[in-house]
Amino acid sequence: MRAMLLDEPGRPLRVGALPVPAPRDGELLIRVHACGVCRTDLHVLDGEVRASLHPLVPGHQIVGTVEGTDRRVGVPWLGWTCGECRYCLSGRENLCDRARFTGCDIHGGYAEYAVADERYCFPIPDGYPDLQAAPLLCAGLIGHRALRMTGDGERLGLYGFGAAAHIVSQVARHEGRRVFAFTRAGDAAGQRFARELGAEWAGASEERPPEQLDAAIVFAPLGPLVPLALKALSKGGTVVCAGIHMSDIPAFPYEDLWGERSIRSVANLTRRDGDEFLSLAPRIPVRTTVTTYALEETGTALDDLRAGRLHGAAVVRVAGG
Repeated sequence: MRAMLLDEPGRPLRVGALPVPAPRDGELLIRVHACGVCRTDLHVLDGEVRASLHPLVPGHQIVGTVEGTDRRVGVPWLGWTCGECRYCLSGRENLCDRARFTGCDIHGGYAEYAVADERYCFPIPDGYPDLQAAPLLCAGLIGHRALRMTGDGERLGLYGFGAAAHIVSQVARHEGRRVFAFTRAGDAAGQRFARELGAEWAGASEERPPEQLDAAIVFAPLGPLVPLALKALSKGGTVVCAGIHMSDIPAFPYEDLWGERSIRSVANLTRRDGDEFLSLAPRIPVRTTVTTYALEETGTALDDLRAGRLHGAAVVRVAGG
């Protein structure tokens, strides 16, 4: 099969050939139709998130069909947990110390076939074509988990209006929240895109919103955004850091945290998150905006993501899928 391979961190992906994988008991062999492109892929490529497998097939927002059937499934970042540790036994499998992750510890979806543990695969909701479904499997799931951590705050700030934020904003508006979007300075197109999706205000991350926020989610992996978001909060508000990796957070005065403000992180996802969100998305309905790339163009898709040239999500269409 054709596959995009990462030989070691810091190297570009290369087109290669691998044997079609053989599933073991409890695993599914999946013909990959599409795979969403995520910022976590960049962290894996750069070595900021350490993969345990090289050469590695990255990609963890997989949509495909189980080989020999018409059964369509999605494969997310969380690929396996032990089921025995105190985190797994308390409903917090996202924190399992032995967890294995798709496109990091398990070959992912930038290939014509993938193997996945059946317990960690989700049925894809009807009404979502493959390309539109792929971003739901990480941008959607992580965004959903992050949004739940903000409580019921009405005024929600989204820092970094990319794949996850463009989904979260739709869910937040459905829940009756008011969305304030923050982008890179000068990104007029991104701010316009946010307003089209229901944000009532959009501006640069360094700007103060017209009102104090009840909560903020930081999707961009930039530590300096955390104190900025904290300054924009009303008392009792929460800043949720939704990325798996972030640059260092600079020092800030205690006064900015005082007033029962809080900062917390999101770590991975659980299968319950997947069941909840993939049931909710069609009812809203969430619509994903995607830019598509051929399998051999996966490196270009990642470059476009890194440079901020995308609105919505990037998705790799796997030829032959």
